[in-house]
Amino acid sequence: MVPSKFDCKKVFQKAYENRYTWPESFNGYKGNCIYQENKEKYNGSFVIGKNFQPQIQNISDKEVVKKISTQLFEVVIHRVKKSFKEIHSKNQFNFLRESEDGIEMQVSGKNEGDKYRVSLGEINMVFRKIHGIIIEIYVEEFFDTGNGVLSCKYSSQQLDAISHTPKTQKYKYLDNFIKIQNTDLWVLESRTINYKNEYEEDLIKKYVFNNIEAI
Repeated sequence: MVPSKFDCKKVFQKAYENRYTWPESFNGYKGNCIYQENKEKYNGSFVIGKNFQPQIQNISDKEVVKKISTQLFEVVIHRVKKSFKEIHSKNQFNFLRESEDGIEMQVSGKNEGDKYRVSLGEINMVFRKIHGIIIEIYVEEFFDTGNGVLSCKYSSQQLDAISHTPKTQKYKYLDNFIKIQNTDLWVLESRTINYKNEYEEDLIKKYVFNNIEAI
């Protein structure tokens, strides 16, 4: 382990607790949804209950329903509030290096081999093994809700767990958030995903959520 002037566990815990999470009063929300890929466009509606399971309505294409549902579920489930102790009590955080991009650390213990990078109280790099693959995320920009931060410009890619070679294209995300009127809920208003196909052609997927109301 590299000697460090940083207490990496405290540095990471502060950033972990600086993320925006749902209030205990979360009961779900609903609205309209639009999915657009190249020249194809689909309009429908959605409902997310307090169990965080999205229901997509008024769209008949099952693949499109699955895509919209996956994005919504990913957003809402990652904001469920769980204490640092509950998630990371069996992990140690070991200093790797410091750069202008932040303090990079490697996990030992329960989540052996995971890596994070923290800068200005924000987690701007994630390297995690999930279900036998590595998810690598780099965050360029955050949005401050006033009650925690949300990543709004970032990239995500899956890597082979052994060789760390790419298993997917790199997906670049641009998210926009709005606050539901008369609530403390910040929700996804739009998500644009840029990526390349197997022919290295640039493609775009866009998700839009509007007329949003709390349940």
